[in-house]
Amino acid sequence: MPLFLALLLAYTLSQFYRSFLAVVAGDLGRDLSLGPAELGDLSAAWFVAFAAAQFAVGYGLDRYGPRISLTVGLAVTVAGAAALGVAQGYAGAIAAMALIGIGCSPIYMAGMYVFGRLYRPERFALASTVLLGLGSVGNLLGARPLVWAAATFGWRASFLAIAAVTGLVAVVVWAVVRDPPPVPAGTDDRSLLGGLKTIGSIRALWLLLPLTATSYAVVIATRALWIGPYMGSVQQLDANGIGDAALAMAVGMSVGALLLGPLEVRFGARVITAAGSGIAMLGFFGLALLGPGHALAATALLAIVGGFGTTYAILMGHARRFMPVGLLGRGITFMNFAFIGGAGLVQWVSGRFVKAELALGTSATAAYGQLFAAFGAVLAVSLLIYAFAPERPAEATRPVPGP
Repeated sequence: MPLFLALLLAYTLSQFYRSFLAVVAGDLGRDLSLGPAELGDLSAAWFVAFAAAQFAVGYGLDRYGPRISLTVGLAVTVAGAAALGVAQGYAGAIAAMALIGIGCSPIYMAGMYVFGRLYRPERFALASTVLLGLGSVGNLLGARPLVWAAATFGWRASFLAIAAVTGLVAVVVWAVVRDPPPVPAGTDDRSLLGGLKTIGSIRALWLLLPLTATSYAVVIATRALWIGPYMGSVQQLDANGIGDAALAMAVGMSVGALLLGPLEVRFGARVITAAGSGIAMLGFFGLALLGPGHALAATALLAIVGGFGTTYAILMGHARRFMPVGLLGRGITFMNFAFIGGAGLVQWVSGRFVKAELALGTSATAAYGQLFAAFGAVLAVSLLIYAFAPERPAEATRPVPGP
C-alpha cells in the first residue's frame, strides 16, 4: 500500500501538470503576451518533450529500475515548475513547459512498469486503471482549485508552491519505492536500440498505434487546452464557470478510468476500448453541432468525452500482452511515445488551426465546431483500423511473476 500511495502522489502531480494550462490560459496569456497559437505551443511543448523522453525512460526503467527513474523525473519537474513561475516571456515559458514534460515522462510509466512486473497481463490493465482513475484527481486540482489559487495568490505564486509540493513528493518516492527483482536471465536485451527494434517488430502493435496516437490526444487536447477558450468564447462562461466545466470533465475522466478497468476484465480490451472511443467520438460530433447558449449541454458532452474517452490504460494493457518481460519498460514507453507524441502534435496543429480560422473572420462557434468535428473524424478512422487488431498473441504470453 505505501508503494501504491507513493506512485499515486506522483501521478496526481503529473495529471495536474498536463491539464492546468486551460484554466490559467487567460492570466498567463495576458502576462506573457501570448495568443491562441502561442498557448498551443506551450501545451505542445509539454507533450513533445514528454514523448521525446520516452525512449530514455524505457531504457532507464529496464536498466536502473523505477526508483531512480521516478525520483530524477520529479526533480526535473520541480525545476520546470519553478522556471514557469518566474518566466518573463514566450521562450522562458516554452523551456519551462518542456522541462516539466521531461520530468513527468517517467511518472506513470514507473507505475505501469511496477504493475507489469508484479502482476500477470490479465491484472495489469485493472491496476493501471485504478492508478489512472485515482490519480486523475490532479485534473480536479487543475480546475476550480487552481482558479481560486490563481485569483487569490496569482498564478506565479501558485506554481512556485506546486514546485515545492513536487519536491516533497520526490523525497517520499525515494524513501518508499523499491525496484522489482531482476528479470530472468536471457530475457533482457540490454541495448536501447536492440530492444526498440524487437518491440517495433511486433506486428500486432502497429494495428493499435493509430488509435493509440489519437484517442488520448483529442481528449487531453480538449481538457488541457481548448475547454477554457471554447466555454469562454462560445458558451460565454466566466473563469468560475470555465473551472466548473473543467472540473466536470476531470471528474468524468477519473470516474471513467475507474469503471473501464473492471469492465475490461469482463469483456476484454478490444470491446471496451472500441466502445469507449466510439462514445467519445459521438460526444465530439455533438459538441461540433452545439451552438451558443447551451453551457450545460456542452459541459455534459465534455464529461462524456472525458469519461468514455479515457481508454489509455485499457489500450496500454492490450499492447502489454504482446511485450516480452525483459523489454517491458521499453515496450510500454514505445506505446506511450505514440500516446503523448500524438497529443503534442494534435495540440500544435489545433492551435494553428484555431488561430488561422479566427484570423479569417470565422466565428468562434464555427471554428470550434470544425475543431471538434475533426477530432471525431480522427477517432472514426482510427477505430476502423483498430477493429482488425487481435485481442492477444497467437502464442501464450510468457508468464510474469506475481499474482
